[in-house]
Amino acid sequence: MSFQQSSPGGETSPASTNGQHGRAAFFFIIITVALDFLAFGIIAPVLPKLVVQFEGGRIASAASIVGYFGFAWAAMQFLFSPLIGAWSDRFGRRPIILLSCAGLGIDYVFMALAPSLRWLFVGRLISGVTTSNVSTAYAYITDVTPPEGRAKKFGLLGAAFGIGFVIGPALGGLLGAHNLRYPFWAAAALSLANALYGFFILPESLPAEKRAKSAWHLANPLGSLTLLRSHPELGSLALVIFLHNLAHQSLPSVFVLYTDYRYGWDARTVGLALAVIGVFTAIVSGGLVGVVIKRLGERRGLLYGLSFGLIGFLGFAGASRGRMLFLAAPLIALWAVSGPALQSLMSRRVDASAQGKLQGAISSLRAITGLVGPLLFTQVFAFSIAPKLSVHLPGAPYILAGLLLFIGMMIAVFATRSAAAPAEQAAAASFDSVNVD
Repeated sequence: MSFQQSSPGGETSPASTNGQHGRAAFFFIIITVALDFLAFGIIAPVLPKLVVQFEGGRIASAASIVGYFGFAWAAMQFLFSPLIGAWSDRFGRRPIILLSCAGLGIDYVFMALAPSLRWLFVGRLISGVTTSNVSTAYAYITDVTPPEGRAKKFGLLGAAFGIGFVIGPALGGLLGAHNLRYPFWAAAALSLANALYGFFILPESLPAEKRAKSAWHLANPLGSLTLLRSHPELGSLALVIFLHNLAHQSLPSVFVLYTDYRYGWDARTVGLALAVIGVFTAIVSGGLVGVVIKRLGERRGLLYGLSFGLIGFLGFAGASRGRMLFLAAPLIALWAVSGPALQSLMSRRVDASAQGKLQGAISSLRAITGLVGPLLFTQVFAFSIAPKLSVHLPGAPYILAGLLLFIGMMIAVFATRSAAAPAEQAAAASFDSVNVD
């Protein structure tokens, strides 16, 4: 396998993915993703609080509006992710990543200056269009990594997300404690710096001879999903990843509002809590995913990860005090094992020329959950704390998230059952031989 290493001017020349060039390419994409998610994490503790400020401090009302913001962002993802995935297969990964980073930087400036909820809403629409780094980054890693090593690399990519969410929310909380607009300016600076960094450093991963000649038939939200029917198990795994991502929507949708309502946390404390979760997630994604999946196999790694996520969400729901929520954070972090295992299982079932389309289809599923999740979880939360209720159940959104993971786990058990034994035996044998050596 080979990739084309780009010069600062954009020209390309072939280079092997093995050795120094392969390691450099992987390092470049990890840094790019980490910086991108650092910018994303900076605004996480303050965006819902800015909505609350525009709503005059009414949390239940703000929860509904935050849900509509999330719906709009995901709608743009749903419409544009397949097109972006198809473009990355046709024109390469590098230009997509650079355009996304630059677009995000400009959008954060727009949101920093937003004088009303309507302008802030427009900013979220633009952000939904330009946020394409996740699917393109996964396709990039697939380009430069053999199938047997992808789960580990996907885990390291998850660690980059975690690093962004460690530093980002903590920094955003500190800046937001002074002014809720400051984190948006910081996010803009990071995204624009990321685009400049990528222009000079980031190499192309998809050689011209391996690019799709035409991908327009899958460059629409529904067309891209047809790929998921190309393999008997792919459709079932797609349903698992849908439930996985839908459950995840409970975290960005209601965490800030939930901790504000239940514990009275300010932006600084919320940023600290998100940073702690990010630390645990980075440790799991960067240090444990490769070992766990190599020892247990992708199937069992997926099931164990989903189990930890289920227990973690129930811990969030039952945490009557803030410190109890911190105790559940490691369990939520161990859930991160399931994502790379699931991505790897799915990537094995399509060929090299369709990896971008697969990631576009997965992004479409993720966007669908973004359409459903924010409205679902914020409305459940708003209903569970409504003043007219005699008994409030603020943990209801996380109980629902745990139920979704349980259903996904049951589907995964049956969807991967036929190939379970030989795959797990091979993984264990490989692990043991490495230890002996």
